[in-house]
Amino acid sequence: MSLLRYESQVRPPLVDGNKDYHQVTEDICRPVEANPSKLWWIGFLISVALLIFGIISVVMEVTYGVGQWNLNKTIGWGWDITNFVWWVGIGHAGTLISAILLLFRQGWRTGVNRAAEAMTIFAVMCAGQFPIWHMGRVWDAFFVMPYPNTRGPLWVNFNSPLLWDVFAISTYFTVSLLFWYSGLIPDLATLRDRAKAKWRKFFYGVASFGWTGSTKHWQRHEALSLVLAGLSTPLVLSVHTIVSFDFATSVIPGWHTTIFPPYFVAGAIFSGFAMVQTLLLVTRKVLALEDYITIEHIEVMNKVIILTGSIVGIAYLTELFIAWYSASPYENFAFMENRVNVMSPYGWSYFIMMFCNVLAPQVFWSKKLRRNLTVTFFMSILVNVGMWFERFVIIVTSIYRDYLPSSWSTYYTPTIWEVGFYVGTFGLFFTCYFLFSKFFPVIAIAEIKHILKRSGDNYKEKMEGIEAEPTLQFAEEQLHGHH
Repeated sequence: MSLLRYESQVRPPLVDGNKDYHQVTEDICRPVEANPSKLWWIGFLISVALLIFGIISVVMEVTYGVGQWNLNKTIGWGWDITNFVWWVGIGHAGTLISAILLLFRQGWRTGVNRAAEAMTIFAVMCAGQFPIWHMGRVWDAFFVMPYPNTRGPLWVNFNSPLLWDVFAISTYFTVSLLFWYSGLIPDLATLRDRAKAKWRKFFYGVASFGWTGSTKHWQRHEALSLVLAGLSTPLVLSVHTIVSFDFATSVIPGWHTTIFPPYFVAGAIFSGFAMVQTLLLVTRKVLALEDYITIEHIEVMNKVIILTGSIVGIAYLTELFIAWYSASPYENFAFMENRVNVMSPYGWSYFIMMFCNVLAPQVFWSKKLRRNLTVTFFMSILVNVGMWFERFVIIVTSIYRDYLPSSWSTYYTPTIWEVGFYVGTFGLFFTCYFLFSKFFPVIAIAEIKHILKRSGDNYKEKMEGIEAEPTLQFAEEQLHGHH
């Protein structure tokens, strides 16, 4: 009876099909142990090609300087910082799915958390590069590190949110990496014990740190997961809040606004969940894991997307209201002239952002569309296009026209090397993701087994059968048991 109280019978099963523990292990290990498919090779080689293009673009920028990017008098940050904020945002959903949902004991996270955590790590790796290469003289990068030095009073500026970024993002990356890797250890041990090839046995043996699956190991593993989840939860809120301070602590009209921290966090979760959807819809199809990443998982994530999308929409409207209500001519100019005015040079980008982030996700109010894979895949890409434009609108439309009309820049368009750098980060991201999906289980085997007895398809049916029995009969049995 304790099982009945623990899991709602209304919620559909999280593992489809008639699965037992052995079948779960077989299904999830199969993609790792089999030879890569033709589809995998095509995807992997395209990713590597994009990565090479990105490396060439960065080499050009380092060799000839930041002048290779189309930055000008007013726009000192163009695509570079737009892409930085965008990638940090995408890295948000992984830790949210892992940490916050673990603390709230949400069973549906188990099918999607591993891939989402990996996505977080790869996205932060992509994001961290933009500020580094933006320095120009990148070989002097050690000057930004606050360590005891022989340069006398030369210290980094602790008042600058760009420095807070360094601390926040490096901490976030470290904790996410630990979280992801500690969750992998039991599954790596499973692969080690199943391995036939010598190199596999050695590789997974070293990677699993001598895990035996003893009670003590499991206790420590669970304790560590909770500690890391507790550490990660404030990081989910702090990282994007600090990224928003890059703008909110300045005095540029269109930037110095107190609504930035909460709306950046909501936007980050919004774009992060959309990226998880994009990856998982492809992964479940290519690796034949439809029984573990179910329509139920996809629907729940679509609910999060519509919630955060609505929060972002309210934030956009609040910004417009405050620009009008404050009666500040500069703030009003930044919003009404540079953004909302369709005839302004960048008016088009504001309306793309509004459509993709606010209007389009409203289709998910329909249960039928939330559970439709084609609609979900299309929407997940649309949301990330919209979130990229959000960052572009915030950055470029706020600074391309300043207080001196004589210094207004011409229309800003990126150069081939700026585009190449951005495309190259996609190459890095997907190269890492393809390698991850080939050599590691994309789904946490141990965690799926943990929820199998209460959320598996066949166990749900058994429970419904038990629940259908009259409770009077149960009460009589209890009574006889006592006598």
